Amino acid sequence: MADGGIHAGGIVLDAANARVFRDALGRFATGVTLVTIQGPDGPMGFTANSFSSLSLDPALVLWSPAKASQRYPLFAAAKHYAIHVLGLGQADLPARFSRGGPGFDGLDWQPNAEGVPTVPGTLARFDCAQHATHDGGDHLIIVGQVLRLTLEEGEPLVFAKGRFGRFDG
Repeated sequence: MADGGIHAGGIVLDAANARVFRDALGRFATGVTLVTIQGPDGPMGFTANSFSSLSLDPALVLWSPAKASQRYPLFAAAKHYAIHVLGLGQADLPARFSRGGPGFDGLDWQPNAEGVPTVPGTLARFDCAQHATHDGGDHLIIVGQVLRLTLEEGEPLVFAKGRFGRFDG
């Protein structure tokens, strides 16, 4: 065994050790994003750390909502959406958009040119048109073509080992 009780020989994955797989994935620190759409009953948000760049030319990004989410069908079908990269001072936003959270109630927002709700003050925002979707097991991989972006200064909100925090470096 390596330091900290981690098995150096590796672990064969099966349903019995899905938690070990999640723990291993949690070792990879990610940024935190808020994906927004205009739903049939108003603005909607989805917290995601599955955001990634894909291509510079054309400008493509991707994110992956869980198929088990109640909001999944609306986000999967959205032709336009905005991906907001959250800053360190915005650690309250993920809880707003979790199950039972207040969402956009009482939150300052503005629609973009496509009518998608946008939240001011995020580190970056990517206004996207859905480019493609791909099956990804229990998630859907949604590829978006970036139509425009905004940038702000600040420290990113980081997620690792099940917690939000900051990058020390």
